[in-house]
Amino acid sequence: MVMKVHGSVLSPPVLRVFAALCEKDLEFEFVFVEVKAGEHNKEPFLALNPFGQIPAFEDGDLKLFESRAITQYIAHVYKDEGTPLVCEGKPMATVSVWMEVEAHQFEPVAIKLQWELAYKPKLGKVTDAAEVEENEAKLAKVLDIYEARLSQSKYLGCDCFTLADLHHLPALTNLMGTQVKKLFDTRPKVSAWAADIMARPAWAKVLARKNQH
Repeated sequence: MVMKVHGSVLSPPVLRVFAALCEKDLEFEFVFVEVKAGEHNKEPFLALNPFGQIPAFEDGDLKLFESRAITQYIAHVYKDEGTPLVCEGKPMATVSVWMEVEAHQFEPVAIKLQWELAYKPKLGKVTDAAEVEENEAKLAKVLDIYEARLSQSKYLGCDCFTLADLHHLPALTNLMGTQVKKLFDTRPKVSAWAADIMARPAWAKVLARKNQH
């Protein structure tokens, strides 16, 4: 049976799952969920994710939600396919640390900046300059730590591309189209890392798939 990803291509968490599947070169079916119509808060979607959030994922009789849990499932269960996105032994502990950093340090700030600078203008809403300034300062502190880390290894988790890097891709791509790009450009290691991971062929496939919908 073909794996299924339920959601919207406008959702960064959905694209995160796409990225893992494309790195593994796995076939999957995309099932569109009309969020504007509230389909995510109704059955049959709630049978897949009782919290009513996208994405939801199916692999045969297995049903999962939470994008980072889904990517870890893909990376571990399909470890012999495509790009190895996890490591064995002690290095995996460091990869796990940086996966947590992405989820708890980078993502909360990135979400606010994406909303103010990427989404609000498209919706005809006014950007809150004070909110942008506050969160740019917070992101700068996170990226200073990234700069130091990336002086020690090529990627965040280790010297190879892993989920710790992949999880950043949707937010990173959105932010690079805004004034926040300057925060990356002024940090050489972070800038090189961002350019490297955004240039991956699998991510190009994800963006092409997004543009088809």
